[in-house]
Amino acid sequence: MIAVSALRGSPFSRILKAMEVQLTPDQKAFARRAIESGRLCSEQDAVQEALALWEERERQRAEFLLTLDEAKASLARGDGRVITQESMQQLAREVKERGRARLLAELTTSR
Repeated sequence: MIAVSALRGSPFSRILKAMEVQLTPDQKAFARRAIESGRLCSEQDAVQEALALWEERERQRAEFLLTLDEAKASLARGDGRVITQESMQQLAREVKERGRARLLAELTTSR
């Protein structure tokens, strides 16, 4: 069992002052290898990094769900494109044109 003190700079830091966490034997071995290799200094660091990664994943999930809601609202308003073979070919042409224009702009500014 390890004690994890407040996560520095994290929203959790206001809520958690200390928490005891029990790692499984596999998790302990994984953390121990990271400590032995110098990647981490302690099991506490391993738990803090895991929580930071979880927090980032949850932030990305929330952002994705927000864009999904925006897309659904856009469809409900009737925004968007009618999907046909011709419309997809036109979209591909537009994307290629924008890509070529961007590449040309990058090439001319890098000289």
